Amino acid sequence: MIRTFKLWLASAALTTTALMGASPARAADLAPDAMVEKVTSEVLKEIHSNQAVKSGNIAAASEAVDRVVMPHLDFQRMTAAAVGPTWRNATPQQRQEIVAEFKAMLIRTYAGSLDQVGQLQVALLPMRAQADANDVLVRSEVRGGEQPIQLDYRLKKTPGQGYGWKIYNVNVMGAWIVDSYRSQFQQEISAGGLDGLIRTLRSKNQ
Repeated sequence: MIRTFKLWLASAALTTTALMGASPARAADLAPDAMVEKVTSEVLKEIHSNQAVKSGNIAAASEAVDRVVMPHLDFQRMTAAAVGPTWRNATPQQRQEIVAEFKAMLIRTYAGSLDQVGQLQVALLPMRAQADANDVLVRSEVRGGEQPIQLDYRLKKTPGQGYGWKIYNVNVMGAWIVDSYRSQFQQEISAGGLDGLIRTLRSKNQ
């Protein structure tokens, strides 16, 4: 059971890092499943080549994730969805702070499991989408544990940016990341408003 949970965390770590990692150079647009495969491959290469990350050094893992961050994730959309309707009433300063703290929290949450990623492999599953679709689901499985772990991506088309797609939500074993954080955020907002949510995120990150 503990091993399965650690593999789940490693899958989530791989998810988070894959969302944030890629080459900084402008690249030709790819099909969405090809984009996910390429970014995941680049992230795994980074993880496998960093001895400190492989040894479980959380500071090194956090630094590695932050160093390879590139806009393959629509993080503002992801944060807005996690915050919910209150996002519409947030000031520009509040939005900026929530995005920054949420991103930092994800990095810190999953960086500690990156040392488990080395034993895992990601296999893409056949994609079902129209050729001209602007919003797609890319399904995959993380293999190498006791059983395959479901890992799905929601992407929107962004011509001329990155590889032509941005990821805005991820499903790990049936749980969508944005939905999972929304319930937590709503509790904080109900208790202390947006500023209360910012304080809570900042406290966790410290």
